[in-house]
This record gives sequence, C-alpha cells and structure tokens, in this order.
Amino acid sequence: MNRIVAAMFLCFSLLSVYTLWGQEKETLVLIDTDMGKIKVKLYNETPQHRDNFVKLINEGRYDGLIFHRIIKQFMVQGGDVTSKDAPIDKPLGDGDLGYTVPAEIVYPKYFHKRGALCAARTGDDTNPERASSATQFYIVTGKFFTDMELDKKEVEEGIKYTPEQREAYKIQGGAPHLDNKYTVFGEVVKGQDVVDKMHLVATNDKDRPLKNIKIKSMKVVTK
Repeated sequence: MNRIVAAMFLCFSLLSVYTLWGQEKETLVLIDTDMGKIKVKLYNETPQHRDNFVKLINEGRYDGLIFHRIIKQFMVQGGDVTSKDAPIDKPLGDGDLGYTVPAEIVYPKYFHKRGALCAARTGDDTNPERASSATQFYIVTGKFFTDMELDKKEVEEGIKYTPEQREAYKIQGGAPHLDNKYTVFGEVVKGQDVVDKMHLVATNDKDRPLKNIKIKSMKVVTK
C-alpha cells in the first residue's frame, strides 16, 4: 500500500512540474508616471510586441517621454520618442524608431476593453498590413455600450461579439470600433484609476494635454 501511495505521489509531482513547465511566465511592467503608477501584463500570444516592448524598456527608451495624445472616453497614448522635454507647442505623434512590428492581432480573445494595452500604428491607406509602431502605444479607457449599440456595430462591422466582449463593453467599457484592426498586446492589472484620471485632463485641439504627463520610468517587475 505504501508503495502505491508513493508511486501516486510521484506521478502527481511529475504532472505538476510538467504543467508548470508548459506554462509561459507572464511579463509584468510597471509604468511610473507623474500621475501615479500603472502595472500592465504583456500577453505571451503576442511575442514580437512583448519582446520589443521589453527591449525598449531595458534600453530606457520610454523614460522621460510623455503621454502626448489623450481623448476622453477613448484612450491615452504615449511613446513618441521626440516627446521628451517637448515644449507645449511642439507637434507630436510622428516620432518613432524607423521600424515596425508585424501585426499580431489575436481576435476575438484580445479586444479593446477598458485597460487594454495596444500598439499604435499608421492608417490602412499606407499600412495595409496593419504593422505596429515600434514605440507608440495606447491604453484604452473607452465608454460603455448598450446591447442595442453593440447590435448596430455588429451589422456595421460585419462581426459577431462574443459573450465575453458584450459583458466587458457593457460593464467595463471600451473601444470596440478598433477591434481586429490594431494589435492588443497586454492589459492593465493595477492602476487603471491612474489611466482614468489621465483621460480627464484638459487638452488642446491636437488632443495633447495642456500640462505634460511624463513617464518617469518603465521597468519589468516580478510581481
């Protein structure tokens, strides 16, 4: 009997180890801003975006940049490499690193719910492959939708929302008009209240905050 119990325990232990080996560890990033800290996790199903983001963080590329584009009930955007210490009248939005990241659109699993971390990009007319900016990203704040509004969007977009999407857009909010068009490569796990405060700041006619909101630092963290 003892041998049987020992054998069962060994099998269970090996199965547990195998399961852990088979699960890729999630990457967590802490974004420290003038308005507070935001923690995001990066999806393993978008490895090129994850690895590029981590590379830029480790190089300190985001330190000192600002959130240069904010639209209420939509999103906050940062990552323009020319935005560090940019005077308030300087046009921003075109600063990048001269390369793109291939699209990794994992839809409908990942969509534009409130808190989604997404890659910015140029429009379909010049970028039909929907490749992402090397550095620029946005975090969704969005707005709430009713079933009737989602029904209308399904007809307009020729899509069918999953029950998970419907629940998220009705209860959390989001930006469903961007679904399946931009790469969603992570989500906020802590500090969404900071993002929500950001999207309420006053902006100019170019959607730039009247007072700079700086990314003091970004770093990969373990918890």
